[in-house]
Amino acid sequence: MRAPLPPAARAAAAAEGPRSGAEAAAPAAAGRGLCAAASPQRLPPGRRRQEEPPRLPSPRLRAGWRLPSAAAVESPAAQAMAVTVKECLELQLLEVEMLLSMFPKEGEINLDEDAVSSVQRYLRNDDGALPPQLEYSIAVDVGEARVKVELQVLLPHMYPHVAPQLFARSNALHRQQQLQLNTGLASHISSLDSGELCICGAVQWVKDHSLPYLENSKISSESASKEVAVKETLHRMWIYSHHIYRQELRKKIFDCARKLNLTGFCLTGKPGVICVEGLRENCEEFWRVIRYPNWKHISCKHVENIETEGSVDNLRLFRAFEDLQFQAHGDYGLRNDYHMDLGQFLEFLKKHQSGHIFQILFGVEGKLSDK
Repeated sequence: MRAPLPPAARAAAAAEGPRSGAEAAAPAAAGRGLCAAASPQRLPPGRRRQEEPPRLPSPRLRAGWRLPSAAAVESPAAQAMAVTVKECLELQLLEVEMLLSMFPKEGEINLDEDAVSSVQRYLRNDDGALPPQLEYSIAVDVGEARVKVELQVLLPHMYPHVAPQLFARSNALHRQQQLQLNTGLASHISSLDSGELCICGAVQWVKDHSLPYLENSKISSESASKEVAVKETLHRMWIYSHHIYRQELRKKIFDCARKLNLTGFCLTGKPGVICVEGLRENCEEFWRVIRYPNWKHISCKHVENIETEGSVDNLRLFRAFEDLQFQAHGDYGLRNDYHMDLGQFLEFLKKHQSGHIFQILFGVEGKLSDK
């Protein structure tokens, strides 16, 4: 519906009078021509319409534009990744500088300076290959004893948006306690928000949470040492023979004792006495070897087994395997040089806290003559 003309327009139209058909049709034709120009025209088949050039924004908007680089046009995803890596590496260097200020003493941080230089070169010119991952270790003092716990750090290129690889170790920790400590550390790191620098927090976590594992490790070490020490047993054998004369037999005795790491002595002559001390299996092997094949006049008179919490060497009565030859006593014919003075032998036994063995060997209580 056409809108009614205002009164002034109606008056002007009435004054002009009726127009001719041609004049009346001209505006209508002109109107039909604008509409036709605005509406799309049908083209013959095979022809394409020439697209209009894109409209540019206003000059004020165009002033803030930057033309994208060729790399961005070709691979926008790769360009975005490169920018992200660059930002991550900048944060990593900032965190390293902060750690160096926190641990200024020599040896507290072990850092590969070449890796830092590679990262800095990449940040100045980021169109090359990625630098090596930053890797360093921090020595953390734990507890009043200041036990060293080493925190080893390996940073992926996308850290802090990717979790770092951390491992805490100490010579004071057993394998089980070390595993439990690192499990707790990994749980702590996984609870943090992505994109948050966390190495300083990890250092503090290690300082605060390592002490219980160190104490448990110490208790376990003491318990294990006691269990092992109970199994350490010194074996001592006292062997009696009617006589020991032959050189080849004496050589066999000394060679075997030396080979089996046994201490003690061999009393040459008549009577013959041998004492060996050391590990049980070694003493039993010595006893088997010297009897073979046909030493008949020999017997093991007494055996001592002593358990210790330390090394069996602390219980040895003799520091080496000695060759005992005392002055002959009495006149026994051709063999008087081989009959040993048992008084001197008793004195020797008492000197080595073994005076009670004299009665076991000879069936009589030994007494030293008053001088």
